[in-house]
Amino acid sequence: MKKIIVLCLLVFGKTLIAQNTSNSSFVGSWSLVSINNIYQDGKRVQPYGENPEGLLIFTEEGNYAIQILKKNRPLIVSGNKNTSTPEENAAIVKGFNSHYGEYVVDKENNTITFEILHASFPNWEGKIQKRTYDYSNNVLKYVVTNTTQGGASVIAEVVWKRKS
Repeated sequence: MKKIIVLCLLVFGKTLIAQNTSNSSFVGSWSLVSINNIYQDGKRVQPYGENPEGLLIFTEEGNYAIQILKKNRPLIVSGNKNTSTPEENAAIVKGFNSHYGEYVVDKENNTITFEILHASFPNWEGKIQKRTYDYSNNVLKYVVTNTTQGGASVIAEVVWKRKS
């Protein structure tokens, strides 16, 4: 007899229901492999360069944290982020993405739902994002349908590899 677990979470005034949830195979640390933005015309862009840096952590308690960085970001000439130039600030913002909160994995439907508490892109704060995923051989690939670089007009394919 198959067990079905129904989990209801009240987050940011919304109720999220996920069936057949189990976060156990995702728990741990992950290194970023790649990010590709795919535009409606089919054009593919690597917004964080060819070798982006990143860390994704999933906990047993259902918390997550993501940090993504463009590997080669210019230094701030003054050495003080409070006196950086507009160009330096733009490079910092465009070369970094971070968010954290809670997550739920629905293995039956191959979705991860991120309940974003805080984000470097403030438009994502307090939002719930559901992402389809593929997971095999310690590689996790998911699709972001509402990106920080084009909203719904671009999707992002994000690939992570489990750290040993």
